[in-house]
Amino acid sequence: MLQRFPLSLLCIACLSVVSSTVLAATDKTEIPDLSQRAIDPEVIVVTGTHQQADLLTLAGNITRISSEDIASVSSVHPSDILNRATGVHVQTNNGMESLPSLRSPVLTGPGAAGAFLFLEDGIATRAAGFANNNGLSELNLAQAKEIEIIRGPASATYGSNAVHGVINALTNAPSDKSNITVLGGPNDSYQLQGSGGIEMGKHGVSGNIQAVNDGGYRENSDFESLKLGLRYDYHQGKDQLRTTISGFTLDQKTAGFISSADNGDGCYASTHAAETLYKDSNAMKKNCDSDAYRKWTSLRLATNWQRELTDETSLSITPYFRVNEMEFSQHYLPSRAIEENSHNSIGLVSHYNWQVNQELSLTMGVDIDWTNGELTETQEIPDSYSFGKARQQGLHYDYEVQATTIAPYIQGDWQLNDNFMLTGSLRFDNTKYDYENLIADGTTKADGSPCLDDNESPIGCLFQRPSDNIDSFDNTSAKLGFNYRINNDVALFADWSQGFRAPQTTDLYRLQNQQVIGEVDSEQIDSTEIGIRGVSAKLTYEVVGYYMTKKNFFFRDDNGLNVTDGKTSHQGIELGLDYNISDRINIAVNYTYAQHEYEFDRESSGVVHGNEVDTAPKHLGNVRLSWEPTLLSKIELEWLHMGKYYLDPANEHEYAGHDLFQLRGSIQLNNKVRLFARIENLTDEKYASRADYAYDAYRFFGGQPRALHLGISSTF
Repeated sequence: MLQRFPLSLLCIACLSVVSSTVLAATDKTEIPDLSQRAIDPEVIVVTGTHQQADLLTLAGNITRISSEDIASVSSVHPSDILNRATGVHVQTNNGMESLPSLRSPVLTGPGAAGAFLFLEDGIATRAAGFANNNGLSELNLAQAKEIEIIRGPASATYGSNAVHGVINALTNAPSDKSNITVLGGPNDSYQLQGSGGIEMGKHGVSGNIQAVNDGGYRENSDFESLKLGLRYDYHQGKDQLRTTISGFTLDQKTAGFISSADNGDGCYASTHAAETLYKDSNAMKKNCDSDAYRKWTSLRLATNWQRELTDETSLSITPYFRVNEMEFSQHYLPSRAIEENSHNSIGLVSHYNWQVNQELSLTMGVDIDWTNGELTETQEIPDSYSFGKARQQGLHYDYEVQATTIAPYIQGDWQLNDNFMLTGSLRFDNTKYDYENLIADGTTKADGSPCLDDNESPIGCLFQRPSDNIDSFDNTSAKLGFNYRINNDVALFADWSQGFRAPQTTDLYRLQNQQVIGEVDSEQIDSTEIGIRGVSAKLTYEVVGYYMTKKNFFFRDDNGLNVTDGKTSHQGIELGLDYNISDRINIAVNYTYAQHEYEFDRESSGVVHGNEVDTAPKHLGNVRLSWEPTLLSKIELEWLHMGKYYLDPANEHEYAGHDLFQLRGSIQLNNKVRLFARIENLTDEKYASRADYAYDAYRFFGGQPRALHLGISSTF
């Protein structure tokens, strides 16, 4: 590996040298005029409110990832692009699987689903009660126009699941320009993506595709992913119409955790200590779960209609439809069961905007969603009894759920004077689940027979199935905030906001035998933040301090038991800065200091009041230095810092953290063709992309070794 490093570095460095040769060899290349590269300081965002807004007028935090950044990264995994944002860290597991954190610990298990809300053009990619920990994989982040991120709760705007944050991928409007990109890397990794469109007066149509084939750096861990998108725009007088169709498929062989408990069992043998097993490259390349897999398809359709009713009023209505199907092996649990789940939805998002007068504007509407979902979980291995739990072969769960959500809301913005604005939002959500169990109720096997312990005595199985029921949850969320414009470039803001997560269907109907049926309630979070934001031609920055408290936190402890009534606190400081040092040198700094702590005691789960929540590093950092050696070339060095964190609620096991470096370079050969390259993990750091402690063992996903990727992009 060390012998390949000089060649990899040389490939990047040569891009700058070659660009000078290209300029000298052709007089057809268009050279931009640096004097014309001034940046428009006005930045428009759409996430967090129900209409477009100037970034400097927002009463709350937001991070915007630009189209330029998206193009330069050419991401495959969500972490490639999202880890460049302040307060965000996405841990990559294997293949397309990942776990996000936004102003939060890296949440895992059943409680992680629904802690974050993922949107495409403001519409949720999954129904509120049917979230998935890996939901980011459905979004086509590599071909988005922009990505906007809210850290902390936003339920007063978006409803359920907007607890710790919102990620909104915005699609590109149709244009006459087309492009195609081909990218290749190690382990038979190939990425092909392209887009094209046409504008015809009032009409515009575009399409895009991203196809990824990756052999994986671990044994038997290849995957294929395909994302398709179509968009149709129409405008006529006071009417605007936008229709988007998004499709996604994934066929993945999954390499699971490398557990210290498996050392010497035939899969691998290592002399490293259990807590530093991730430093053994040979062990980290193994796949001890060779039969693990994930198959996933989804399709989404949405049509947005906007109409100006009068000079003071407008209406926006977006009906949508979604289908989602997934099958995967739970390789991370002792049962290694196969889960099959699906849901399909129809819904409507509506906004009525009313400019009451020059000082006051109101937005109101009703969001409606109807979803039909089902889930089965089947254990293929024989009955087992371990850690005091009986896990039976055959069906664990088989149920169907019909879910409805109705949510009226109102938002008001009051401009008191030229510099000071107040904002407030109020939303009420009613979530109703009609559940039908299709096998025997209780803690028996599917046919009603009992499980057996080691003495062949009948006992209750671990898996508990409630009887048929209708459950309803009412949640009210609010936000109050202000924005004070200090001058043309700087604004002070603060807000108090609430978030909630209605119980997921798996929380309610995939129970364990120690749980009480009906005890699960909506997760709730209260947040206060204050910050300052600056936007100018050379410098953009945002500094925010926050404090949040959460109750009814649902999580799985390191013994595999569900905890449904946890309490936690979250506080920290976030810095995001982008500065043009000169016309050709830019630096971007994102840093987060955070404390995430348990606010309750639970001896059986190892939870002690004041302990740090597991997988919650205090320090996260991302620094990028970019340089344009010539007008047609660019080099970027990126440093990612992950601080140390505890692996269990008892704070008895720890991961030391890591520092990674990425190097990117590009050359614009002419006004149509661009060559680019990147080196991941420049120093070939031995690290864990995810570390965990459960079932009395350390468990790791080893990080990607150094890898060189080369690509070419053409526009026409």
